[in-house]
Amino acid sequence: MNQKRIAIIGGGPAGLAAAELLSRSGHTVTVYDAMPTFARKFLLAGKSGLNITHSEDYARFTTRFGAASARLRPALDAFTPDDIRDWAAGLGTETFVGSSGRVFPKVMKASPLLRAWLRRLEARGTTLRTRHRWTGFVEEGYAFETPEGRSIVHCDAALLALGGASWPRLGSDAAWVPWLAERGVEIDAFQPANCGFVVGWSGNFSERFAGEPVKSVTATSKAGTFPGEFVITGSGIEGSLVYTHTAALRDRLLNHGSAVLTLDLAPGRTIDRLSRDLARQDTKSSFSNRLRKGAGLDGVKAALLRELAPERDRTDPERLAGMIKALPVPVIETRPIAEAISSAGGIRWSGINENYMLKALPGTFVAGEMLDWEAPTGGYLLTACLATGRAAARGIEAWLQRRA
Repeated sequence: MNQKRIAIIGGGPAGLAAAELLSRSGHTVTVYDAMPTFARKFLLAGKSGLNITHSEDYARFTTRFGAASARLRPALDAFTPDDIRDWAAGLGTETFVGSSGRVFPKVMKASPLLRAWLRRLEARGTTLRTRHRWTGFVEEGYAFETPEGRSIVHCDAALLALGGASWPRLGSDAAWVPWLAERGVEIDAFQPANCGFVVGWSGNFSERFAGEPVKSVTATSKAGTFPGEFVITGSGIEGSLVYTHTAALRDRLLNHGSAVLTLDLAPGRTIDRLSRDLARQDTKSSFSNRLRKGAGLDGVKAALLRELAPERDRTDPERLAGMIKALPVPVIETRPIAEAISSAGGIRWSGINENYMLKALPGTFVAGEMLDWEAPTGGYLLTACLATGRAAARGIEAWLQRRA
């Protein structure tokens, strides 16, 4: 194949993954990013121990992407969690499986992996351009604002890997939405995913318990019942267990105006046992003492009951047991999308072909969080970004071959 010029706009995991495949084929590949450094969101995730993928049964893994699971499956099959671990090892990053099944680098950070990745790309001839902000289409090309002024890039094919709308200060600001919409690309509005929720705590509860983890509970919504932990915030709740329920709670708020996350504060005890143990407590004892002695609850769990359980349910052992096993936490709204770990919404799957090319813009491909899919935390997000970047790269190669 004759050498072709390929522009990759967006230097996060999806864009870099595409560059890796395309550079092997001898093409002239340039990666452009608006920020001073590449993969800023990737680096931020790595500060708390980069969750690179997940080790759960692969058949179950592929169902974690909601309505987009079937459409993502071919890309995931071509770059599985095991493939990702091998790929990381090839870049000098050994991984391990944590107790939750999540896969982490042994160094527990992203920067060594990213540095090795960028070095390998440059060694293969990939050009890396930072501080190049894409500003739209012009003259059959792509316009950029650069430190040297305005620049127009002409290429044989382009990949857009600009992210969704979460953490805009790190680069994914969704500025591209109107430019693609003007060209006939259908885009669903972005919504927060893996986000916190506003509950509306009392001032006393918020002041005392903001930042406090709530451990060893289960939480139930339309998404199902899952064990884990979450964190009290000044305005509500956040954390891994909450993120598992984000889509269900967000959609319920959107469609009905209200939503409830139901907590089991004592998953190791039956409601009958709790009723009996609470009934044995001296009615003259304080609420805190009755909870501690009769249910083994204190601290933030006891405070949640005081905050949310009706007064009448706190004095009756059976009703109190019911509250402990199914405490409704009313959520008022999502936290802003700028705070969310990821986003739902984006380019509709009906707008791209099987090779990740935009039907409305032949020669322009898309990957990563620009597309309409969402997944929980746990390595699923990064896996799908890498997989779709590589799938789009294969699509670009196939398209260029057909035009040769």
